[in-house]
Amino acid sequence: MRTYLGYISIFLLVPILTLFIFLSCQEWSLAQSPYHVLDKRIPIDSIELAQTSYITAANGKVISEISNGEKRTYIKLEDIPLFLENLFLVSEDQKFYDHAGFDISGLSRALLINSQNKTIEQGGSTITQQLARNVFLTHDRTYNRKLSELIYAYQLERKKSKPEIMELYLNAIYFSNGAYGIEAASQFYFSKPTGELTKAELAFLAAIPNNPEHYNPLKHFDETKKRQERLLKQMVAEGDLEQIEYEKLIKSTIKLDLSTSVDLYPDYVTYVHQELKNLVASSEGLTRSLQSSDEATRKKAEAELDKRVEKLLNSGVTIHTALDTKLQTQSKTAVQSKIGVNDIEGAIVVIQHHTHELVSLIGGKDYKKNSFNRAYQSFRQPGSAIKPLLDYAPYIEETDADINQLVSGASYCSNSYCPKNYSGDSYGLVTLRSAFAQSYNTPAIRLFEKTGMEKSFKYLDAFDFKKVTKNDHHISSAIGGFEYGMSPLELTNAYTSFNDGNYQPARAIINITDQEGKVLYSWKDKSKEIWSKSTVDKMRQLLHEVTLTGTARKAYFPTDYIGGKTGTTNDVKDMWFVGLTQNYTTGVWIGRDKPSNLQSIYAHTPHVLIWKDISQTAEE
Repeated sequence: MRTYLGYISIFLLVPILTLFIFLSCQEWSLAQSPYHVLDKRIPIDSIELAQTSYITAANGKVISEISNGEKRTYIKLEDIPLFLENLFLVSEDQKFYDHAGFDISGLSRALLINSQNKTIEQGGSTITQQLARNVFLTHDRTYNRKLSELIYAYQLERKKSKPEIMELYLNAIYFSNGAYGIEAASQFYFSKPTGELTKAELAFLAAIPNNPEHYNPLKHFDETKKRQERLLKQMVAEGDLEQIEYEKLIKSTIKLDLSTSVDLYPDYVTYVHQELKNLVASSEGLTRSLQSSDEATRKKAEAELDKRVEKLLNSGVTIHTALDTKLQTQSKTAVQSKIGVNDIEGAIVVIQHHTHELVSLIGGKDYKKNSFNRAYQSFRQPGSAIKPLLDYAPYIEETDADINQLVSGASYCSNSYCPKNYSGDSYGLVTLRSAFAQSYNTPAIRLFEKTGMEKSFKYLDAFDFKKVTKNDHHISSAIGGFEYGMSPLELTNAYTSFNDGNYQPARAIINITDQEGKVLYSWKDKSKEIWSKSTVDKMRQLLHEVTLTGTARKAYFPTDYIGGKTGTTNDVKDMWFVGLTQNYTTGVWIGRDKPSNLQSIYAHTPHVLIWKDISQTAEE
């Protein structure tokens, strides 16, 4: 009885809705017309369908697809074959270009069929109604939803032209297996754009949306093929297809060529997502609020940033990056082969220091996407790798010292702080060149003291180390004794200043473009001078000496330029090597997530050998 009353209610409400629309047109003299109310309640001037966004490598190849569960690539109606449009008109809504959003005869026919079956078997929905359902409503089979669908359809017809509605419809409908819209379906099932599909393939895809589960080609291929043939037969009946062509099309072999979602280089892609948020925050003026000491201000800014990033990624953008896929592969191979199967981890950063592009980043031996990324999230004490930045370069910059100048390598004590040289030996007067190459500790501390602690740290502050604070302003920092330390990305970034004396943060993202190629976001970084040319020349000699006679002789290979600095923390809990070649600055860190002694592998110098493997590949 309730079902019967429901049918009667719908049947009566349809003419009432029609009358409401008619009367609404007569009420223009009212202060607030029904149209105004509808526009306020159902604002659909702009319909933005979520689209798949892409991350590309430097060579232009897609390395990652980003979607919220709906794979969709929007395509203009002019790029969709007319044959496909006609297929949907014949099968779904033959009066599409005549009605105002709903077809009363179609609704009446559906009511009759549903009343006979005592259930909702047929909806009688027009293409406009189906669009309303897909974009604004649910797919629940209820009469309340059906009435809402009618109102939304009416609004769509008021606000959009028929071609606009058809374009939206063909981009909105579901083609099963996560593919939304005809272009995504074409790429998923046949690995080619819609414009290259045959008529038989177009008809095959057109068979799916009527019931995406039942006509899922991967599960029910034969059922999909049968419906394809029925659609083509309908085209013949309506005079849109010749019988001869129909017979040819139904005999055409449908061979699926499935494409798979692209999600490569997880270490790098994970970092790109983080940098994306930083880029949007910087461009949209949210950075200061995100760093506010006020929690409410910070949370509000975070929510706003998440909203803007989500909107951006749902708009079908392309994030162009500097990733060198060859280097990334070599970096991963090097860290896996040199460390082996154990709980020891590694992180690698490679920067093209002429362009300040982050071309490779490894977050772990067997890194999984969105997990802890050691390249930029792990902050470790740098050991002697800090000496070029905090001790030697500031001293040379301030005094214009020659690298053959003598400095004491004897034992050192200050207020019960008595650090030793790594060998435990005490040296006499040694040259800066020798002290640097052999990584003696006491000469570095003496240079740090001569420059002055605050003045030395002023140079270090220019590199924006995130976790270096006033608490680190003590003597032990001169040889790497920081409270938290720095990430491999930060330290490698800082070393790029030994290329030409200038510092500019390396970026993975080159720019972000929309579907028309318009640049939406790009970094506006400015380079700042840290070291004079004289200091750079001397530092490059010192770094080079390390690879000739010092602690990183195994890193050497014949090339235009090579230089770097090793770093080892107390009890060999961290092993670093950061160095430069003609075009690249590369940093390697090795250690355990829970710091512990690495003495068992120290003699094999895996950090240095990893660096050499990568740098040789980079400079080939």
